[in-house]
Amino acid sequence: MLEVQGVVKSFDDFLAVNEASLRVPRGEIVAVIGPNGAGKTTLFNLITGILLPDRGKILFKGEDLGGLRPFEVCQRGIGRSFQIVNVFPRLTVFENVQVAVLSHQKKSNMLLRPAKNQAVVETRSLLESVGLADKEREIVGSLSHGDQKVLEMAIALGNEPELLILDEPTAGMSPEETFSNIELIKHLARTRGLTILFCEHDMDIVFSISQSIMVMHQGRTLIQGSPEEVRNHPEVQAAYLGGD
Repeated sequence: MLEVQGVVKSFDDFLAVNEASLRVPRGEIVAVIGPNGAGKTTLFNLITGILLPDRGKILFKGEDLGGLRPFEVCQRGIGRSFQIVNVFPRLTVFENVQVAVLSHQKKSNMLLRPAKNQAVVETRSLLESVGLADKEREIVGSLSHGDQKVLEMAIALGNEPELLILDEPTAGMSPEETFSNIELIKHLARTRGLTILFCEHDMDIVFSISQSIMVMHQGRTLIQGSPEEVRNHPEVQAAYLGGD
């Protein structure tokens, strides 16, 4: 579904992403791991159109995403949540998700239907699917950090993505919130047929839910393979997993 081919991105003299490559097959949960500064978030910014690559290609369902702006990438079927929560804190939970649903309807030329009523139905369905239906009237700024991260996923789902990109989905969460959020990600992947690409520092999470793992080190792809292949790779053990 998604192929990143030899992508390069530099900022002045700093080479943030160096010939990185990545494969995300349809229907899989794929993790990107690596030390801080390895280039993970920069890679996600390149995939979603926030940054433009200096070289290389990013293909989604065979289409080159090069030069597309973030909203155009979103229209192609890629949704994203961020490392730092990106929501409207003064609006309600319901309003946050409804904005995304209405935006998707407008871009999909769905306004010929009774859009507002349809948006209400779809918004409530999304909130139900992520477990926030009982909090739809709450102001987002009053929610816990964990609930705000879940809300951000619901907002991303409002655009009906085929590929959902999650940047550290459990960052700042309590152990209970972390467990709940990982179960939610697995549930959404299964019930909605989503393909998931995520980066995460908790290796227990990465190795428990991923079909494939790509390891970044100093901006480049060290390896991409099954959890077992990655765990046993000598360079990965030396650079990241703490092996001898």
